[in-house]
Amino acid sequence: MTTIFNNFCKDKNAFINPADVLKPLPNFPEICVTTFSQKIIAEFIEQNNAKVIANLISANGIVPVYEIRYNNISVGLFLSRVGASACVVGLEEIIALGAKKIIQFGSCGILNQSVAENKIIIPTSAIRDEGTSYHYIEKSDEIIADKSSIEIVTQCLNEHNIPYVLGKIWTSDAIYRETTSLIKKRKEQGCIAVDMECSASLAVAQFRNIPIIQFLFGADNLDSDTWEQRDLTDYGLRSANKYILLALELAVTFGKEV
Repeated sequence: MTTIFNNFCKDKNAFINPADVLKPLPNFPEICVTTFSQKIIAEFIEQNNAKVIANLISANGIVPVYEIRYNNISVGLFLSRVGASACVVGLEEIIALGAKKIIQFGSCGILNQSVAENKIIIPTSAIRDEGTSYHYIEKSDEIIADKSSIEIVTQCLNEHNIPYVLGKIWTSDAIYRETTSLIKKRKEQGCIAVDMECSASLAVAQFRNIPIIQFLFGADNLDSDTWEQRDLTDYGLRSANKYILLALELAVTFGKEV
C-alpha cells in the first residue's frame, strides 16, 4: 500500500468525472449542510418546510437533497454516508450539482476526555489513516484544515456561547481496528478525537477548491480503560436541534464570506 500511496496521480481529469454523472442544477443552493445522522435530518425535515431538489443515487439507495430557507438564504441539506470513500462520493456529486461551500458535522470518538468532554470539536488537522485522501492530494501524514473556515466556526461558537475545543483528529477507515496500541500512539501524536471522514473530506475540498467547515460532537469515549459507548447509538438525536441550528447559523456566516 505504501507503493500505491506514493504514486499520486496529478491528472485532474479522471476516466469518470462527477460532471459525467450529474449536471449542475439551476438555482442549486451554493451552501450545503451535511451530516451522517439520518435521525437528525429526518427530525429536522419533519418539523420544518423542506423540498427535495435532487437525489444522490447508489446501490445503497437514494439520498434526497433538500432545500430549506433559513434567515432568508437558501441552504441545501443532505445525508453523508459513513466512511471516507462513501462520504467523498456524496461531496463530489453535491459539488457537481452546484454547491460552492460545504458545512459538515457528525459524531466522533473521544481520545482526550479532559479537553474535549461536552465541547464542540473543531478539527484543525487530521491524521490520514484512510485511503481516499491519497487519491486527491499528495501523500503526507496529516492534512491541515483551512484557517479561514476555522475562524468562521470559532466566531459563531463564541457569539452563541457554545463551549468548543480546537484540535487534531485521527481519521481511520477501520472502526473495529482501533487497537489499544494505535489509540495510545494517536493520543501521543496529539489527537483529541477519532472519526472516519474528516481527512478525506478536507482532501476533496482542497482538490475541488471548495471551502469546507467541519465540526464534531463526542459520542463514545475511548479515553478510558474500557470502551464507554455513551451516546453512540443515539447518533446525535439528543442534541439534534443544537447541532443543526449551529450548522445553519454557520451557513448564514459562510454566505457573507466573499
